[in-house]
Amino acid sequence: MIEFGIKDFLDILLVASLLFYVYRLMKESRSLNIFVGIMLFVLIWLFVSQILEMRLLGSILDKLVSVGVIALIVIFQEDIRRFLYEIGSQKGMRRLVRFFHSSKESQKEANKETIMPIVMACMSMAKKYVGALIVIERGVPLKDIMDTGEEIDAKINQRLIENIFFKNSPLHDGAMVVSNKRIMAAGCILPVSHNLDIPKELGLRHRAALGISQSSDAIAVIVSEETGRISVAIKGEFKLRLSAEELESILTQEML
Repeated sequence: MIEFGIKDFLDILLVASLLFYVYRLMKESRSLNIFVGIMLFVLIWLFVSQILEMRLLGSILDKLVSVGVIALIVIFQEDIRRFLYEIGSQKGMRRLVRFFHSSKESQKEANKETIMPIVMACMSMAKKYVGALIVIERGVPLKDIMDTGEEIDAKINQRLIENIFFKNSPLHDGAMVVSNKRIMAAGCILPVSHNLDIPKELGLRHRAALGISQSSDAIAVIVSEETGRISVAIKGEFKLRLSAEELESILTQEML
C-alpha cells in the first residue's frame, strides 16, 4: 500500500506552484502557446516511455528531450533571466517593509519628487515631437545599463529631462535612467527586444523599452519622435497612446 505523507503533499504543492509561476511568466511574455506545446510533448514522452514502454520511440523522444533542454535555454534566455531576477530581487521582503509605512505619505512624496516632473516633461516633449526614452529602476539594479551612458546624478527636473532629449543634445538618442528618485545616467544603451509581435509602426526606442522591461522589472516610458505619442513598457508588455492622467496613474501604481 502506498503511503501519502506530508512530504508528498509538499512535493506536489511545490511542483504545482512552480508550473503555475512558469505559466504566468510565459503568459506575460506572450509565449503561452510554446509553453502549452512543451507540456503536451512532455506528457506524450512520459506516456510513451513510462506507460506504453515503447523502447524505440521512447529512445528517440529521450534524445529529443536531452537536446531540447539546451534549445529551450536559448529560446527562453530572456524569460529565464527575468525569472532569476525576480527570485533574487526579494520583492516579498520589500513589500513587507512597505506595509509598515504610510502609503499616503509615500504616494505624495513620489508624485512630487519623481512622477510629476517625468509626466510634465513627457507631455511637453510629445507636443514638440521630441523622442525620449526614460527607464525607472525598481527592484532589479541597472548598474550595467548606467555604465553604458554618461553619469549625471542629479535631482529629477522637468527642464533637465527636456534638455537631455533635445534633438541637438549628444545624449538624446540613448535612454535616461532614474534610480532612487534621481537622474543617474543618460545616453544609455538598452537590450533590444526581438519579439516578433511588436507592431511594425513601433521603432527602435519601443523595442529597447520592451527589452529592458523583459530583462528586469524596470518601467520604461517612451515618447515617439514620429507620432508624439506616449507609451509605457512594463513586464514585457506595452501600454500605448497614454494621456497625462493615464501616465501619472500607471507610474503611481507601479512605483508604489
